[in-house]
Amino acid sequence: MSDLRSQINNLSAAEKAELLDTVWESLEGDAASLTDAQRAELDYRISRHEQDPSGVIPWQQVKTNLFYPRAARAYFLPFPSHGVPR
Repeated sequence: MSDLRSQINNLSAAEKAELLDTVWESLEGDAASLTDAQRAELDYRISRHEQDPSGVIPWQQVKTNLFYPRAARAYFLPFPSHGVPR
C-alpha cells in the first residue's frame, strides 16, 4: 500500500484528478450491485426528499442523537416530563 501511496504522491495534480475520476466511475459501477429492494428504498427516500426538502434532520441533531442520547432527550423534552429518565 505504501508503494501505491508513493506512486500517487508522484503524480501531477492533473493526473491525480484523472485517477480520482477513474476511481469514482468504478464506484458507480458498484452501485449496480444494489438489490431491487435497496434500489426501491433509495428511490422512495429520494422521492420523499424531493417532495419536501425541508423535512430533514440537521446533521448536528443526528450526531447528538447518536452520540449523546441523554442530551438529545433533553433537546426534545424542554420541560420536565414525569416518568421519562434524563
